[in-house]
Amino acid sequence: MNRFEGKVALITGASRGIGYAIAERIVAEGGSVVITARKTEALDAAVAALGERAVGVAGRADDTEHRAAVYELITKEFGHLDHLVNNAGINPAYGPLADVGVDVMRKTLEVNVIATLEWAREAVSSGLLGSPDHPGGSIVNISSISGIAAAPGIGFYGVSKGALITLTLQQAAEFAPGIRVNAVAPAVIKTDFARALYEGREAEAAAQYPLQRLGESADVAGPVAFLLSEDAAWITGQTIVIDGGATLGSIL
Repeated sequence: MNRFEGKVALITGASRGIGYAIAERIVAEGGSVVITARKTEALDAAVAALGERAVGVAGRADDTEHRAAVYELITKEFGHLDHLVNNAGINPAYGPLADVGVDVMRKTLEVNVIATLEWAREAVSSGLLGSPDHPGGSIVNISSISGIAAAPGIGFYGVSKGALITLTLQQAAEFAPGIRVNAVAPAVIKTDFARALYEGREAEAAAQYPLQRLGESADVAGPVAFLLSEDAAWITGQTIVIDGGATLGSIL
């Protein structure tokens, strides 16, 4: 398929893991990607692997100047933006809510929620996304299963991801009809980011899922590509749970 031929997508936090897999999928389907990440070396390696239709800008997702530099590059290189994937996120705390410091909570919300909103607001206000000359823009926010169910050990991360689901609903309502906004909520995906949740006990962790395995980055990239594409042209404000059946027990 070439669902993204002639399209430009921005994916934050995309030097590896889920973000990289999404970028890889879009490039494979004919699109161009702009990817971001904090570490220049890892980002450069990702851009090289993705090929000539990829460019990268290093920086922190919650840095205003970084976002401005990204949108300046998109303006100069492409002149428009068709898709935005808010994948950048942090989880600096592990343990019960009672042990999470206030500064850590603020930083988590700053990156996972506020920066996500800012990326979208700036894309729209700049005229890059959802412009009359390039209608039909779409946004996908990467939430988490921890945003819809209790998540021992990563509770405040879950709070931020639950907020992201509500943010998705609000953006979908306010950005319609020109821009669609959806989210995905993955369970444990085998990435460096989630390593603490399965390392050394992968078989035990996988046994909790009806599909008897942990997720791979490609398991998220496929649904995200669908939601971005015209195949999902009449879908907005939705959150797709990608969990190998983990939530079945709570809904039957």
